[in-house]
Amino acid sequence: MADSVAVSADVRRSHRPWFGNPTPWLLCGPALLLFLGLLLIPLLLTAVLSFSVYDSTTGTGEGYTFAHYVEVLTDSYYHEIFLRTGGMSLAVTVLCVALGVPEALILSRMRSPWRAIFLVVILGPLLISVIVRTLGWAILMGNEGLINSALQSLGLISSPFKMLYTMGGVTIALTHVLIPFMIISVWASIQKLDPSVENAGLSLGASPLTVLRRVILPQIMPGVLSGSIIVFALAASAFATPAILGGRRLKVVATAAYDEFTATLNWPLGAAIAILLLIAMVLIILGSNYLVERRYHAVFER
Repeated sequence: MADSVAVSADVRRSHRPWFGNPTPWLLCGPALLLFLGLLLIPLLLTAVLSFSVYDSTTGTGEGYTFAHYVEVLTDSYYHEIFLRTGGMSLAVTVLCVALGVPEALILSRMRSPWRAIFLVVILGPLLISVIVRTLGWAILMGNEGLINSALQSLGLISSPFKMLYTMGGVTIALTHVLIPFMIISVWASIQKLDPSVENAGLSLGASPLTVLRRVILPQIMPGVLSGSIIVFALAASAFATPAILGGRRLKVVATAAYDEFTATLNWPLGAAIAILLLIAMVLIILGSNYLVERRYHAVFER
């Protein structure tokens, strides 16, 4: 009897609301303070700066205004920049999904030591400085670069194919550096799969393609979704690669905000561009997450 009373008391304590127990707050306190200090406070200051009054002769002044947001939201110049950034980020995400998911599946079926070797090769782009890596792509994509020289020597093209200072070149370079994030995310989901489920599908007469489509892909979809979110966010906020490979005329949102901060010294307008980019990314990510989860819940409930 006493044992049952003690067990029931333990159960009640284990189901106590977390907000009534100060221990989790105390344990999370240092990390929460670090998060507030390094992320939320700078974002809050940037948001406040975006409402500041600006004059070309005196700079940032006292008072607040919505003029910078109105300028960005109504000017077709910034519409084109935001659309270009969204299209580039979407293209990079699609390429990373198309290339990263098969790579992760192949990597999961490799044996040691080949798995470790190819994993290092895949993570290689993350081990190189972004400037060095981007300059390497600039050398490869130039009119006299290795790619054009090889294609001309093979007789496939008669004149250099323009890749530098184009959106295609920027997309290829960003895919190269961001695809490891997709592979790592899918790899984490693959590690949770039960091999017996796949073997059961094959033993029941399903083809390998059917097992891949009906068994494996639905189970690794959380990894694909999380990898897509990471890749899309990093591509939309990328600065060095679009600035070097895209040049001054092919602007994206990050380079446009940078130009407002450094060239025109219009810090409030640059802050407004950055805040609008953040809002757009959050809305797109939450919307895509909702649509994908809704679709797959409907599939599994059938």
